[in-house]
Amino acid sequence: MRIVLQVLAAALTLTVAAPSFAGERSEALTLLRPDAVFDGETAVLRKGWAVLVRGNRIEAVGPDIVAPVEASVIALPGTTLMPGMIEGHSHLFLHPYNETPWDDQVLHESLALRTARATVHARVTLLAGFTTVRDLGTEGAGYADVGLKQAIEQGIVPGPRMLVATRAIVAPGAYGPRGFEPGVTVPLGAEEAGGPDLINAVRRQIGAGADLVKVYADYRWGPGEPSRPTFTEAELKAVVEAAHGAGRQVVAHASTAEGMRRAVAAGVDTIEHGDEGTPDVFAAMKAKGVGFCPTLAAGDAIARYRGWNGEAPVPKGVQEGFEALAKARKAGVAICMGGDVGVYAHGDNAREAELMVKGGMTPAEVAIAATSGNAKMFGIGDRLGSVKTGMLADLVAVEGNPLTDIAAIRKVSLVMKDGVLWKGPVGR
Repeated sequence: MRIVLQVLAAALTLTVAAPSFAGERSEALTLLRPDAVFDGETAVLRKGWAVLVRGNRIEAVGPDIVAPVEASVIALPGTTLMPGMIEGHSHLFLHPYNETPWDDQVLHESLALRTARATVHARVTLLAGFTTVRDLGTEGAGYADVGLKQAIEQGIVPGPRMLVATRAIVAPGAYGPRGFEPGVTVPLGAEEAGGPDLINAVRRQIGAGADLVKVYADYRWGPGEPSRPTFTEAELKAVVEAAHGAGRQVVAHASTAEGMRRAVAAGVDTIEHGDEGTPDVFAAMKAKGVGFCPTLAAGDAIARYRGWNGEAPVPKGVQEGFEALAKARKAGVAICMGGDVGVYAHGDNAREAELMVKGGMTPAEVAIAATSGNAKMFGIGDRLGSVKTGMLADLVAVEGNPLTDIAAIRKVSLVMKDGVLWKGPVGR
C-alpha cells in the first residue's frame, strides 16, 4: 500500500509540474484600458472606452468604468481594442505550396507530421489575433481537424476556436492527387461521393464531428482543363437538405458561373472563390442571403509562386478575383474575410484583409467583415464578433486604428480568448 501511495503521489506531482499550454488565465475580473474600442459592428472608434471582463465574458463596456478593487487592470496605451478576428477560410493542415506542393503534402507527409504542423499553425494563428477559424477541409488528413479542435478546447495545445469541415465532399474522379494508373487506389484530398451516396457522405462527416459541410460544386476533371460543374443541382440540394436538417451550414467551392448558380439554387450558405461569377449570379446570392468569400490572397500567393512580382500586368486569376469582389459588392452580397490560408503562411491572415482594401473595400468594412460580419455569417454572432456586454471575451488589441489603416491588424499587442490572456502585458 505504501508503494502504491508513493506512485500516486509521484504521478500527482508530475501532473501539477507538467508545462501547461492553456495560457495564462485572467483573474476573475480584468479591466482592459486601451486608447479606444472598436466594437466590431460600427465604423466608429470609441475613444476613452474600457472593457471589463469577468471570467470568460464581457461584463461592461464604456467610458466610465471604474475598476473594482479586486480587478486586474491592463493598460494598453496606443492601441485599439477590438473583437478577436475570425478567419473565414483556413486549412490548418496545409502549409505553403512553394515549400511543399499540395500533391506531396497529401501523398507523402504522414498524418502525425501534418498534425504536428497543424498545432504550430493553430498557435501562430491565435497569436496573430485570429481567435476563431472556419477550417474548410483537412485535404487528405481525414478527421484530424476534429482531434485538433478537441485538443485546443481541452487546453492541450493553444489555438483558435475551430469550425471544422473534416474531409469535404467531391464528385468521383474530380479531385486529386492525380496521375496514377486508374486501378491503383491513392489517398485523396477529400471524400468522393455522388448520387444517393451523397447524403450518407454528409452524415458520415457530421457523425465524425463536422461543424459544417463543404462540397466542391465545380473542379477540373483533368490536368490542364478549365473548371466545370461536378454535381447536378439536384445532388447539391440533397447535400444541403441533409446538412441543414442536422443544423450544419453548407460551404461550396465554386469558381465557375454555372457551378455557383447551381450551388446558390440548391441553398448553400456561402460560396468560396467565385472568380467567374456574373452579375446575375451575385444578384441571386443577394436574394437568397448567400455569403461570398473571395479568397483573394490565395490567388495572389499562387501567382507569386509562379513568378509574378506584383506589378503590371496582373495575372488573369488575380484580376478575376478583384472583379468578382467588385461585382459581389455592387449586388450587395455579404462579404466574408477569409483568404484560403494554408496556401500561404499561417499567421499571415491579414494578407486577405489588405487585398480586400486594395480591391475597393474600406478598412472599416473589412474590419467589420473580419469580426461581426463573419460571426453573423457563420451563425456564431450571438456570442462572438463584437465587443458588448454578455459576449465571450475574445479580444485583441492592435497598435493604431484598423478603421482607417487595415495594416494595424498586423500589430497585435494583446490576445485574449475565452477570458484567457495569451499575449500581452499582465495586469497589476
